[in-house]
Amino acid sequence: MSQLRVIAGVKLSYGKKLFLLAIPFMIYVFVFSYLPLYGWVYAFFDYKPGIPLLENQFVGTRFFTDLFSTSVARRETLRVLKNTFLISFLNLLTAPIPVLFAIFLSEMRFPRARRLIQTVTTLPNFISWVLVYSVFYSIFALDDGFFNRLGSVLIPSWQAYNPISDRHVVWQFQTIVTLWKTLGWNAIIYLAAITSIDQEQYDAAKVDGASRIQTIWHITVPGILPTFFVLLLLQVSNIVNNGLEQYFMFQNPMTKSSIEVLDLYVYNQGIANIYYSSATAISVMKSLVSVTLLFLVNTLSKAVRGNSIF
Repeated sequence: MSQLRVIAGVKLSYGKKLFLLAIPFMIYVFVFSYLPLYGWVYAFFDYKPGIPLLENQFVGTRFFTDLFSTSVARRETLRVLKNTFLISFLNLLTAPIPVLFAIFLSEMRFPRARRLIQTVTTLPNFISWVLVYSVFYSIFALDDGFFNRLGSVLIPSWQAYNPISDRHVVWQFQTIVTLWKTLGWNAIIYLAAITSIDQEQYDAAKVDGASRIQTIWHITVPGILPTFFVLLLLQVSNIVNNGLEQYFMFQNPMTKSSIEVLDLYVYNQGIANIYYSSATAISVMKSLVSVTLLFLVNTLSKAVRGNSIF
């Protein structure tokens, strides 16, 4: 293939053409990811809605130091951080499950059953969190929920129970909900990694008399481990970003103290309580921590695996 092509009368190299193709995506990232960073300036002003920004009082880093200035502020900050890190840690513990599920699907002998299972488990990823909450609410509702109705039929002394309103199990319950919603979608990545493994390795293992378990352990697992570690490291670097929609929908007066993660706390402070400057300061610190973790994980990946993420 020639390195030079004539486009509209101008000779462009292959690399320049690829760069031109990437320009729309670069513009998209700049507009929606970098341009909004201008909003960080609100963290340094005591902003009042309706008043031009520069006419508000400049307070420097006051809203950053206020997060730890008093015992009440420290307790609130530590509570939100505890919720964020513990929920993220539980999600990290479930990271191998999509790998096992992908291996299970790849080893199924019946293509129709495999496609059916993959479709059913992938669909929840496309359901909004509003509908997800509605589904779980209808299942666990105290009065007419399926779970409590079935329990009252099977167990005469059954007492109605709703895990959505139980703050003692809220972290575990949200982890299960997240896994249910993302299992099939996350498995697609590992299925793609499995299909990229050289088929000759499986043929050679079959000739040598290897069992299915031995083939999975010595060929499939090593083949998808690089993909697993890259995604795991990215998940670790993103540990302070739990998202907003899920916890916003599932929060209630009984569980708010345990389900309020950083993203939800920023929303409650900035939108619900109209503390724009304070919420912006928290968001800035969260972003800086995420970037720092990303570079640390990248350094760790390069030291341990010999390959960096970026």
